[in-house]
Amino acid sequence: MPQPNDLSRSLVALDQNSTIIAVVEMSQSSWLVGGILPGIERQPRKKLEPNPERLLALLHRWRDESVRAGRTITRIAVAFEAGRDGFWLARWLEARGVEAHVIHPSSVAVSREHRRAKTDRLDTELLKRGFLGWLRGERGHCSMARVPTIAEEDAKRPNRERECLVKERTRLVNRMKGTLARLGIRNFKPTLRQAAERLATLHTPEGTPVPPNALAELHRDVARLGFVVGQIKQIEKARQKRLEQPESESGPHAKVRLLARVVGIGIETADMLVHEVLTRRMRDRKAVARYAGLTGAPDESGARRREQGLARAGNARVRRGMVQLAWRFLRFQKASALALWYQARTADGRASTRKTMIVALARKLLIGLWRFVTTGELLEGVILRTAG
Repeated sequence: MPQPNDLSRSLVALDQNSTIIAVVEMSQSSWLVGGILPGIERQPRKKLEPNPERLLALLHRWRDESVRAGRTITRIAVAFEAGRDGFWLARWLEARGVEAHVIHPSSVAVSREHRRAKTDRLDTELLKRGFLGWLRGERGHCSMARVPTIAEEDAKRPNRERECLVKERTRLVNRMKGTLARLGIRNFKPTLRQAAERLATLHTPEGTPVPPNALAELHRDVARLGFVVGQIKQIEKARQKRLEQPESESGPHAKVRLLARVVGIGIETADMLVHEVLTRRMRDRKAVARYAGLTGAPDESGARRREQGLARAGNARVRRGMVQLAWRFLRFQKASALALWYQARTADGRASTRKTMIVALARKLLIGLWRFVTTGELLEGVILRTAG
């Protein structure tokens, strides 16, 4: 029985005699629109400037052509690949009565030739064939991404911004340490509050002060580091205020608080998991693991079979976070069923076995956390913090 959130095929019957089908190959400088029009033999293509009003006018003009050909148009279905422009166009078209879909780019089958031709026109034809098969309800042509609301997209921004700022902080610290290491200075900590004042007291092993150009560069890096650290603190304070606000038990903030009760999971990890994956409507546990890219990629032909490792599809943030959380889970939840399961399968002590099984543990843990926040089913043996 098809699930209501199954995006691998359309659950609405397609009447091709009353439906205009269009796909958009989007780029920064232009949009190439290809269509299938009822009552019109040709399949038109039109290059437009990146303007939604021009796209809507083109769809209405194609609808009028089909009406003049004697067809009654009751549906206009448009699709484009997920990419740089995100989902705004789909929301904009839906608000104006146009059915819009966003295609997962990796789900569209392409030629297996070593050097295949690739142009906007050929890409449009590929999208058109895949979208038409999807509308017919056939599996395997392509799959769609769920179009989030503006609020859902905006809820991800603080965590992602903090991640970028933490990387910037690490880069600045490493660069300052590298600059000083080239001068033979190794006892300086750029993250200290008095770091800027301490720069003037540093001396090389030869007893000379830091050269003026290097010292000026370090002062600028310390100033940038202080600014980045301040922004990280602003994001964390704003998040704490949001979590303290009252909300329904099924809201994302309540799920963050619930997840943070698990010993070993902090607010940062809980916030990332909730807004990246646990608030999405997932079909089943396999869909949860697949979204995080924690599924395998087998290579099988006849009697030969080998594993190529992780498929690495899906959300890389969730995948990285879950592997890190799995190691942390083993430390803080040693008596849990999952930790005992991992220990039983890594008893040989080999590093390769531990690395392989930690991914399996991360997959099981993510599925368990998904069940915990959606149904309240707690992982066996897991310790919770007292509700504050």
